[in-house]
Amino acid sequence: MPRDNDLLVRAFVTYVRPIMEYNSIVWSPSLVRDIEQMEKVQRRFTKRLFGMRCLSYDDRLQKLGLLRLELRRLHLDLIFCYKIVFGLVSVNFNDFFEYSRTTTTRGHAYKLFKPRCTSGVRQNFFTERVINPWNSLPPTVSFYSASA
Repeated sequence: MPRDNDLLVRAFVTYVRPIMEYNSIVWSPSLVRDIEQMEKVQRRFTKRLFGMRCLSYDDRLQKLGLLRLELRRLHLDLIFCYKIVFGLVSVNFNDFFEYSRTTTTRGHAYKLFKPRCTSGVRQNFFTERVINPWNSLPPTVSFYSASA
């Protein structure tokens, strides 16, 4: 990869991506067309880099060391959930979550209870969309560095 591409990617990561990810905890697109619109910005940028035009989007991302924006939003959601669960932010855990009542679960010990949700608007709220990925984390994920 030419040196110019390195500088351009660094500029994109520094100046453009933070704008696109700003407040993604509050608003994360759920409609396919909105997700594609967001991803289109990064797709177009990577295609215009030297020597990248003929590669697929996934190949370009891999070669440049970037992740899909949708995956980055999921990471940000999980990081914020982690901060809430372990009291690293001034947000009351009980206002957003409750621990799962089941004690014989597989996986980690910090499983969250997912209440039944009947509202379409509520389904895309942070606390609803993060519970399934959080509960699906493998037991090999170490939570003890924050709780110790």
